[in-house]
Amino acid sequence: MTVIIGVLALQGDVREHLVALAAADAVARPVRRPEELAEVDGLVVPGGESTTISKLAVLFGLMEPLRARVREGMPVYGTCAGMIMLADKILDPRSGQETVGGIDMIVRRNAFGRQNESFEAAVDVKGVEDGPVEGVFIRAPWVESVGAGAEVLAEHGGHIVAVRQGNALATSFHPELTGDHRVHGLFVDMVRAYRAAESL
Repeated sequence: MTVIIGVLALQGDVREHLVALAAADAVARPVRRPEELAEVDGLVVPGGESTTISKLAVLFGLMEPLRARVREGMPVYGTCAGMIMLADKILDPRSGQETVGGIDMIVRRNAFGRQNESFEAAVDVKGVEDGPVEGVFIRAPWVESVGAGAEVLAEHGGHIVAVRQGNALATSFHPELTGDHRVHGLFVDMVRAYRAAESL
């Protein structure tokens, strides 16, 4: 089954996600407008600067349509800043910062440190087979806590770094920067399952 997956193309590492999704056998498209959002089966919210992505989503008229589609069950995957965007609550939000929500979790921004404290680490992710993935952590958040509906998929250094709730997936790290497309493959499978259930 061919699935169309958008990448929210307001700011951040959009191109890398488009490449990774294509490598995981999805049709990948940038999404900047509500009418483009309406045409996709799933969406990736990339890393970047969460405050900027939030403000641009409001400016481009995407925030409310995004929230509506996530509530309706559209699969969504957020990396780094995208994880912050999918959190129901941010521990230390910037003034005016909004989230899409969708995962019952509290996220701490820049929890792993500043840009010069970026690092890579092997991370075992539940649902991803054939060994750990290489996680690239760049000014990465971590999850302080999750609610009953959210499942922890990975931890690093005693902190939660990957979470899933229903059709929403989030990682603190950037799998799109490594050439290992297994996490994107997991998300593509989530989108295929969603499309199959919709067509029943």
